[in-house]
Amino acid sequence: MTLVLHGHPLSTFVQKVTMAFYENKTPFELQFLDLGDERERTAFREMWPIGKMPVLHDTARKQTVPEASIIIEYLAQHYPGRVELVPKDPDLARQTRFRDRFFDLYVAVPMQKIVTDRLRPVGKNDPYGVEEARALLKTALDMVDGEIGGEEWAMGSFSMADCSAAPALSYADRVMPFAKSHPNAHAYLQRLRKRASFVRVLEEAAPYEKNFPTK
Repeated sequence: MTLVLHGHPLSTFVQKVTMAFYENKTPFELQFLDLGDERERTAFREMWPIGKMPVLHDTARKQTVPEASIIIEYLAQHYPGRVELVPKDPDLARQTRFRDRFFDLYVAVPMQKIVTDRLRPVGKNDPYGVEEARALLKTALDMVDGEIGGEEWAMGSFSMADCSAAPALSYADRVMPFAKSHPNAHAYLQRLRKRASFVRVLEEAAPYEKNFPTK
């Protein structure tokens, strides 16, 4: 297989990238990554010393590409499909990149702070940090609720921004349910949950759901 994606099906950012693959029916192999295994962790850091998933390895072009957004940009450039995830128009592309980063930094990151705090040993929790994360997440949801409003997708047509939004909002809804507080944002999430690419992503993550901390 030319394209090998290293990651785990539960990872927010891995889900983001696999959505991009499925949107354009781009063939790839998901190389399951268990960072709890010392040997796998060591081997992965040899590929990408930062040690964060996902990382794409393109055997045909002899390229190793880290970071979810950069991977999607790489696919758009070298393996384009019928769904234009990054618009060719420079202004639309910039706006799409902004929305993409917005969902990563202001939805996914605070959501992950809340989740990882649940995994900390007793006595090692960070209640103040979690409080800050919840406040940031609420602000982000306020913006999504108002700015996307009745639009079907984040940028009008489906794009990289929606690939970022789907897993970020889906997990956020589990740690801080927002159906009643942010109905427009939740309606957008429901549209994303019906998108075929995200349905497939969620099906692949299902066997590992037992590892998600519920509280």
